[in-house]
Amino acid sequence: MTETESLIILNLVRGLGPLRIRRLVEAFGSAAAVLKASPAALESVPMVGAVLAREIPRWRDLPYRVELDLIGKLGVGIVTAADEDYPPQLSEIYDPPVLLYVRGKLAPADRLSLAVVGSRRASHYGLQAAFNLSHQLVSRGITVVSGLARGVDSRAHRGALSGKGRTIAVLGSGLAHIYPPENAELADRIATSGAVVSEFPLTARPEKGNFPVRNRVISGLSLGVLVVEAAERSGALITARLALDQNRLVMAVPGRIDSFSARGTNRLIQEGAKMVSGVEDILEEFAYLFPAATRPGPPANLSGDEKKIFDLLSEEEKQIEQLIEESGLAPARAASVLLGLELRRLVRQLPGKYYIRG
Repeated sequence: MTETESLIILNLVRGLGPLRIRRLVEAFGSAAAVLKASPAALESVPMVGAVLAREIPRWRDLPYRVELDLIGKLGVGIVTAADEDYPPQLSEIYDPPVLLYVRGKLAPADRLSLAVVGSRRASHYGLQAAFNLSHQLVSRGITVVSGLARGVDSRAHRGALSGKGRTIAVLGSGLAHIYPPENAELADRIATSGAVVSEFPLTARPEKGNFPVRNRVISGLSLGVLVVEAAERSGALITARLALDQNRLVMAVPGRIDSFSARGTNRLIQEGAKMVSGVEDILEEFAYLFPAATRPGPPANLSGDEKKIFDLLSEEEKQIEQLIEESGLAPARAASVLLGLELRRLVRQLPGKYYIRG
C-alpha cells in the first residue's frame, strides 16, 4: 500500500477530515502507519476520539478498491500535500486538503489566480460582468477559479475559456458526480485547458454540507476573491469571509440598490471590500505581479484612424456603436479598423460586439 493510497483510504473515513488526518500522520509518521494503528493508540491523538478510533481500523470494509479502480478508469490524478505540484497558496491556509483529485492539470501559472464567485440566480448584468471580467483577467495571465455552480460561477468559467486562458473548477462533490449535471460538458472543457478539482472521494454526492468546505479551497487557491452579485445569505459571501480569514483580498462588483441579488455585494463594499467597476481595479491591486516590461506598450505605426480607435479603448469594454459615435468614422470604416487592430493583437473582441485593448 503506497502512501498516496493510504491517504485516499483515510479520506474515505467519514468524519475524519483534513485536520484530523494531518494530526494522525504527524503522530504516527505516515498514513500507512495510521492504518496499522490500534484503536487505543489512535484515541490517544488529540481530536480523534473513541468513535473514530474504532472506525479507522475498519478501513478494509470501506469501498477503497472501487475508489482506486475508478481513479484509474477515469484518468484522475491525485495530488497530495507532499507533492511538488500541490498549490503552494492552498498549503498556507489553516486546514488545507490532504489530497486533491484532479482532472486536467494544475500548473505553476495558477499561482496567479483570482476567484470569481456569485449568485446562482444572477441577473443579466451579473452574468455579463462575470463573463467579461473573467475574459479580461485571463488575457492578462490570471487563472480564474470558481465553483462550477449555476449562474455567476458558470459564466466566469465560460468567460475564461472564451479568452483561451486557464480556469479551475472546485467541486462540492466527487469528480464522478459533476454538479450541477448540466455542467458536465463545461467541466470537460475546463479539464482540457485548466483543472477540475475536488478533495472529496470520487463517488461523493453533492451534499449541502460539502459546499462551505469546498469554498475554503476556492479562496485558498486564489490571491483574492471577486464577488459578482450575492444575496445577503449567499454561499459566495461564505467564500468572501473565508478569504478574509486566509488573508486574501476581497473585492466586489456593485449592483443596483433595489436588487435582492446585489444586497450581499453592496454590503461587502460598505464593510470595506474593494469596489470593482472594471478589470483595471483588480489589476492595480496586483501591480507588483506585472513588471513594466511585461505590460503592453504603446503600439507603433498606427494610421490616423487606427490611433483614433485605439485611443478610445482601454481595459473597459466598449460596444462598436459607441466607438463609431465617438470616433466619427463611418460604420464600415470603423469595423475595418477594428479588424486590423484585432489581427495585430492590439484589440480583442468580446461577445456582443464589445471591444477592449488586447
